[in-house]
Amino acid sequence: MTEPTPAPETALEAPQRSEPFELRGTAITPGLSLGVVHRKDYDLERAHQRRVPLDEIERELNRFHASLQASKRQLDELKDSLRGRVPPEHIQVLDTHNAYLRDSVFLSDVENLILNEQMCLEAAIAKVISDFDRIFRLVENELLRERAVDLRDVGIRVLRNLEPAEIEPPVEPAGDYVLVARELSIVDMFQPSGAEVLGIATEEGGLTSHAAILARSMGIPTVTGLEGLRERVQEGDFVIVDATEGVLRVNPDEVVRAQYREARARGDAGGPDLSGAFGPEAFCTADGARISVQASCGNLPEVEQAGAMGLEGVGLYRTELLYLIDREEPSLDSLVAHYSAVLEESRGDELSFRLLDVDSSFGIGYLHEGREPNPALGRAGVRALIAHGSVLRRQLEAIGRVAVEGRRVRVAVPFVTDVSELRRVKEALFDVRAELMRAGHRLTSELELGAVIQTPAAALGVEGLLEEADFLFLSYDALACSILAADRENHGLESLVSTPHPTVMRVLRDVVAAASRAGKPLRLFGPAALRPEVLPLIVGAGVDRFCVPPIAAADLQRGLAAVDRGLAQRDLERVLVAACREDILPIVDRHLRRYDELVESEEDTPSELET
Repeated sequence: MTEPTPAPETALEAPQRSEPFELRGTAITPGLSLGVVHRKDYDLERAHQRRVPLDEIERELNRFHASLQASKRQLDELKDSLRGRVPPEHIQVLDTHNAYLRDSVFLSDVENLILNEQMCLEAAIAKVISDFDRIFRLVENELLRERAVDLRDVGIRVLRNLEPAEIEPPVEPAGDYVLVARELSIVDMFQPSGAEVLGIATEEGGLTSHAAILARSMGIPTVTGLEGLRERVQEGDFVIVDATEGVLRVNPDEVVRAQYREARARGDAGGPDLSGAFGPEAFCTADGARISVQASCGNLPEVEQAGAMGLEGVGLYRTELLYLIDREEPSLDSLVAHYSAVLEESRGDELSFRLLDVDSSFGIGYLHEGREPNPALGRAGVRALIAHGSVLRRQLEAIGRVAVEGRRVRVAVPFVTDVSELRRVKEALFDVRAELMRAGHRLTSELELGAVIQTPAAALGVEGLLEEADFLFLSYDALACSILAADRENHGLESLVSTPHPTVMRVLRDVVAAASRAGKPLRLFGPAALRPEVLPLIVGAGVDRFCVPPIAAADLQRGLAAVDRGLAQRDLERVLVAACREDILPIVDRHLRRYDELVESEEDTPSELET
């Protein structure tokens, strides 16, 4: 999706307010945007705190119900405006907000405060939402926290629709803007004035929240996890949201602004237009070896983007989306419709659906009764699916129904630890296909079944897995995190995963060698694998098939162009016998210098302004 039209030049050129600085966070939606900040501070904090006389209680209740109706109409209009702009299943996230407008607990709590405490409506709504918010945040469950955000969004929407307004009206932006807020939320993404959100920067907000889903669908560059954002960034500041790198640049000087304007002019992702850019020979090492690259996608817009860019196809489709946008398990019909659309939009003759991979921290009630003490080491991935066979069978049936002649539709099993789990899934798949045949469905040849190597047990037991698996995926980041006992979401430990470690490389080399001996294809994915200090060692280990998000394809192409396989293989041999990370720093530095030299050689001649 192209970037929304920016505000007039006068708005974009707001005066510089402070020395330039930058904040680093986590990218939700990759991309690049430039604009003036519009802050969203909570209406709940500005709500009037007063009591009402008894003869005004009925008036307050009438105002409440009138605002509820106005909020419902607003949500329905928003849904209509989004049709054709985002996939239908993403629009459904607004149904959660509509449900809260009818939620009996929310309604009765507000009404009771008005009737029994004689609170004015604004104070009653603010108290109910704040109480729910505090309770949800005490629970260590990301999904519950995101539901608290949804409920707060609904409360703020109701407050803004009150007539007559007894809350200080929020300052409306003069034109298109970059949204700065505490938390990623839907209510702040759409303005009654019609002003467009060019980019989003927040202190908090999860990757799976409803607002994040809409931001990704609409292609709005978004960065979250920016510590100190609201303390340091003011209304009217000029910012650059570099959501490909996860960086917010605040009040940069004119030279930097000019460079980013040129980058944006070349393409929404901060680079050249990549439509049709990647043909069969697009990915090669410096010594001419061809590397197979397919897309790794998690929603339809990414699948469409991969096709437009000319990638070989969708090597890995992550199926979590439909399970995260609603509290109820998705129906068989909705799964079939979604998978059919993915298959229709994807290129190439093969597509692998990775089965649902969630743990108890996601708060999916039909998979987990509550949060486990250590979700990452609990019933995650295939463990949860085996424990709830009906969820597994429904997903397998949906995949079986969409398989068509001429396309290799494959099933990738996540979080495998040993071959028994693979066998359980294979048995379920056999039963599902038998039932489909008895029901008269035309089926293609047997679906291929493979394992995702992301646990040390799977890596060490790969020989046994290869006896049952038709193919392998290797999740580099997940495997490295497990081996090094490092949480990749912990910014302080990020370097442990993003730089090569001898032990991780030894395990990787053994898995690749085992797959080669068995004659089974292996594809590798994971953002840390694309880093210029890691990629040469992975190629040196024999990996020649990758899956990458479409937005990262150009980075992989550039990184491969700096890799000489002979040198990479020799470096890998030195890494394999090293005792620790510090022992291989000279190798890492050399790879980084080689990559930097390549990038510098590709840069255009500086403009006069840059000079």
